[in-house]
Order: sequence, then structure tokens, then C-alpha cells
Amino acid sequence: MDHFGLVRIDDYEPLIGAELVARIKRKALPLQDHRVVNVNSTYYGGGVSMLLSSLTILMNSLGIETGWRTIHGSPDFFTVTKKMHNALQGGDINWSERKREVFEHVVYENSILNHLTHDIVIIHDPQPLPLVTHYRKGGPWIWRCHIDLGAPNPELWSYLTQFINQYDAAILSSRDYTQQLETPQVYFMPAIDPFSIVNKEMRDDEIDERLAHHSIPTDLPLVVQVSRFDRWKDPQGVIDAFNLAREAVPCRLVLLGNVATDDPEGPAVYESLLGQQADDIIIISHQDGALVNALQRRAAVVLQKSLREGFGLTVSEAMWKGTPVIGGDVGGIKLQIEDGVNSFLVSSVEQAAERIVELLKDPGMCREMGLKARETVRQNFLLSRYLEQYLDLFNSFETVYRLRNCS
Repeated sequence: MDHFGLVRIDDYEPLIGAELVARIKRKALPLQDHRVVNVNSTYYGGGVSMLLSSLTILMNSLGIETGWRTIHGSPDFFTVTKKMHNALQGGDINWSERKREVFEHVVYENSILNHLTHDIVIIHDPQPLPLVTHYRKGGPWIWRCHIDLGAPNPELWSYLTQFINQYDAAILSSRDYTQQLETPQVYFMPAIDPFSIVNKEMRDDEIDERLAHHSIPTDLPLVVQVSRFDRWKDPQGVIDAFNLAREAVPCRLVLLGNVATDDPEGPAVYESLLGQQADDIIIISHQDGALVNALQRRAAVVLQKSLREGFGLTVSEAMWKGTPVIGGDVGGIKLQIEDGVNSFLVSSVEQAAERIVELLKDPGMCREMGLKARETVRQNFLLSRYLEQYLDLFNSFETVYRLRNCS
């Protein structure tokens, strides 16, 4: 780390080896005079902002001038884009002319506020997608979609493809999300920053302090889910599974979440759960990375019982800490969990309850799964791998644009 404590690629050497660190540095060299910018819809809340926070710092440490912008919009705009998000994950939407006008007008305003004259522009998810129509491209524009596109709403998808096809590449989290597009599609599974406040090592006394600070008792085994308050994360299903499990084994549930600034539905989901709080059901809405870390480390089992999930970084976060996960058998969760080996996949409340009971009754299984889970993340889901995929993509564009300029 540098003298301000910022992570550099060399810090990954004990985890991934000197050879891989050297390879990443070599790939970064041709890009050191490039200006890169990311554009998304929120600075905090959810996995995208966590990824961008760490990735932009790491790219800058390699000499690639990398920035991060967020688009600004009215509550109406984010209400529309949340409906779009839900529809892209298979929900219904009445895609009216009014919604289209709100969406396109706010994006146009943002095109005036943001001067995207960079060598490489990366647009994240649907909220800023039409920005590409308002600039004369001086280099590649990339659309990075973090959403589960397994079954997008056909009407909305048809509308969005007119914008997507103007990009030079689309990055999806899984081949299962492949769509019919003119734009080339590549596949990057997201990854965690092992040095962030959410993932760095914690001593037992530090864990105890965070849990005590938030009045979380540890007299019973902890069953934990950490996620935005979003119906696709199925917090009610988590509570239902816990209520079944505690009939067989004593335990306590902690639902920790936050509300992203671009998600107007979050407060209502949170409020809908509060009436079920009890001594053994704790529901917290708070932005505290150290608390996330402490809970994932102290938990006997972590759930991510999503109904749809682009990837689900909280799965890798918990697995990195050696904690077995019970995850919904959907989207990117399936890419992280090998069922019955490093964690469990489930498709119903009843299955989730059965797995909670099984793990709580067998500490040896928990330890064995936890060790395999951590190794899975070390090999596949650290930010160094994600960074290298971006460098490979950038360098491939450099070749194309150099040939184009020489012709």
C-alpha cells in the first residue's frame, strides 16, 4: 500500500503470486497514457459501487488515469430506472411514452453535465445507457451490465438494444445472459477487494466491538443475510426459512441491508419487514463496512437467498471469510457456489431451512466447506483477476483502433 494506505497490485502478491502480479503490470504498460472513465448511478449501496471504488483506485495505481462519475436525476427518473431494472430481471413493466421521455431527458441533461472525452468510456447498467448517443466517440465505449439478463422483459429489451448496439463491447457477468446483439459480448465475473474494510482481516476483539456497538448478541449461532433491501434478494423468504429452522435448532437471524440512492423501492421493502423484529430476528439498515465484515466472519451461516441475481458479491465476501453460504440457485450465485462442496444452492424456503439446520448441527461440515469456499474465492474471485480482464479488453481495443487509424 502507498503512504495513504491505498492498495496497489503488489499487495496482491501473497495471494496470487509474483508471476501473476508481473503479468498484470506488463499488460498495464501500453495503457499508461490512456484516460478511462466509469459512469454509473450511485456512489454507494450495492456491489457495483463497491467494485468501482476499488477498481478505479487499482487502475490509477498502475498509471492508467481512471475516473468515476455518477449521473444525477430526479426521483421520477430513479423510479423509472428501478422499474427498468426489475423488468430486465424478468418483471413486468408498462413501458409508456412518459417513462421513455423521463428516462431519455435526464440522460441528455447528464450528457451536458459530463464531458466524456476520454479514451475509453465504461457505462454501467441501464440508467446511463443512452449517453452514447450524445457524444462523438474518440475511442471505445463499453456497456457493463451487472444485472441478471436471463429473461429480460422483451418490450424493454427491444427498446434498449438500439443504444446497446452503438457500443463497442458489452460486458456481462455470465454466458447465461448472452443476448442477440450486434455488439460483441464478453463475460467478466465480478470480484472482491480483499483489502477493503468489508473484507480485510479482523481480530476477534474487533469483531466483538462492532457487534456490541450495534447491540447484536452472540449467545446463539448467527444466521446472516447482507444485501440491499430489494425484493429480488427475498428478505421475506429469509425470515420464513429462519422461522422454520429455529424450530429445530436455536439460532438468531440478522438481516443487514442498506438503501442505494438509485433505488426508491428500498425504504418500502425495509419498512415492510420491521414488524417481524423480535429478540432473535434483528433487522438493521445501516452503511457500515466493518459491521458487514464482522457479521460475515462471526456468522455460523450466511444466506443470499436471491430470486434473481446478476452476481451477488456478498456470496464471495462471506466465502472469503471461510463462512459457508446458502445461496439462491440463480444467476451469478451459481458461478460461485459448487453445491454441497464449498456451500449450498437452494430453490425454496424449505430447502434453505433444511440447509441452515444441517450446517448448524454439523460444525465440522461448516469448517470444511468454509476452507474450500475461501480457496474458491482466492483462485477465481479476487479483484486482480477482474482487473486483468479489463486490461485485456482495453488492449484488444488499442489494436483495433491503431489499425483503423493507420488504414
